[in-house]
Amino acid sequence: MQTFFESPLSSVLSKDYLTPKSLAHYKSFTLRNFREIPQIRRLSAEQIEAIEVVGRVLPFKTNNYVVNELIDWANVPNDPIFILNFPQKDMLKPDQYEMIANLMKHNAGVDEIDQAAMKIRWELNPHPAGQGRNIPTYEGIKLKGSQHKYRETILFFPSHGQTCHAYCTFCFRWPQFVGMNDIKFAMRETSLLINYIKNHPEITDLIFTGGDPLVMSTKLLAAYINPILKANIRHLKTIRIGSKALSYWPYRFLSDDDSESLLDLFNNITRSGKHLSIMAHFNHPRELGPGAAKDAIKRIRETGAEIRTQSPLLRRINDHPEVWARMWQTQVELGCIPYYMFIVRDTGTHQYFEIPLETAWNIFRSAYQNVSGLARTVRGPSMSARPGKIQVLGISEIQGEKVFVLRFLQGRNPDWVGKPFFARYDKNANWLSDLKPAFNEKRFFYETDPS
Repeated sequence: MQTFFESPLSSVLSKDYLTPKSLAHYKSFTLRNFREIPQIRRLSAEQIEAIEVVGRVLPFKTNNYVVNELIDWANVPNDPIFILNFPQKDMLKPDQYEMIANLMKHNAGVDEIDQAAMKIRWELNPHPAGQGRNIPTYEGIKLKGSQHKYRETILFFPSHGQTCHAYCTFCFRWPQFVGMNDIKFAMRETSLLINYIKNHPEITDLIFTGGDPLVMSTKLLAAYINPILKANIRHLKTIRIGSKALSYWPYRFLSDDDSESLLDLFNNITRSGKHLSIMAHFNHPRELGPGAAKDAIKRIRETGAEIRTQSPLLRRINDHPEVWARMWQTQVELGCIPYYMFIVRDTGTHQYFEIPLETAWNIFRSAYQNVSGLARTVRGPSMSARPGKIQVLGISEIQGEKVFVLRFLQGRNPDWVGKPFFARYDKNANWLSDLKPAFNEKRFFYETDPS
């Protein structure tokens, strides 16, 4: 059994970035071919059925690195990385699961199953936090591959990066991957984006997101980034790239055919005077254990880029403070900057992973107490909700009333940032929408603001 920080490849990969023959090439597994995975023979018929049923509704893809190096198959089905990658029966409500399962048992046609799956998808809140409101316009044209929710920050969804090396079962961007094209964020070219940024001098940060932009070849990624660098927008200071590649395919930075050119591109960004930050998603300490991940982190940092780390707090995956403390401290040791602990968003499979806000705060506080000051750059637990990023600061008693103490880390209205406010204590609250204002107030202050 592997420990959190050990991998059978560690002794190999730290030497000259060698890739074992079994992992020389990326191989994905989906509904089409997952039965080819030798370890699948360990699963029961019921577990295999769950993969096939839930995988008809929600995206499912994993790969040979995750399967062979991250999952502890001796601990399946309870292994956290297995749950992160393979659909589980309870990720759908019972009636939703039975609808698809019955259609499959009765050999329904693909179109009929797809129609039923699409009906269920619309029940899963595919547009959390009002993301459709964030689409900017330039000269009357909607930039459907962008979101501008916060004053200083704009998100960009390159069309070629709207997939991942493997799909996380909790992902709040799941609609990007299941054919919901009417609400999909994606753009193929950057000229409109560049003009929009030029005309908004308040924008300092551009985030490439997806999907995962680092599934693209370097040639494609450079085709998006180089025009932005060439435009020399003075007020644009930082380029961020959101990616799970360090966890799910670290060879992207080590031994893929264009790994060197990718690192050269990172070098070009930092040499241009822009700050480059790789926004890495690590959900469990085991993802930091393999030598490939450690070597990839080292190579990225050698380009002058920084790596900031984030993850939601997930029941069954990382809902213990010692897991977070170990993860943050290890990230610091590897030169990464712990950035966010999120509350899992109210979309998709959230009912499977969600944790009460009080429990989330206790986990964060306990983990925070057990790391050094360098790891206390992390902020959380935070909800990326419709009005903004809202942090649970704690639970207190004020004027005889037990309350949640909250504050805005980001807001649609910049004046909200840093502003504390109070919600009535509710032990069962999992999300902002579950909370009511404290002190007999009818509304939270931001609910009366048109922003």
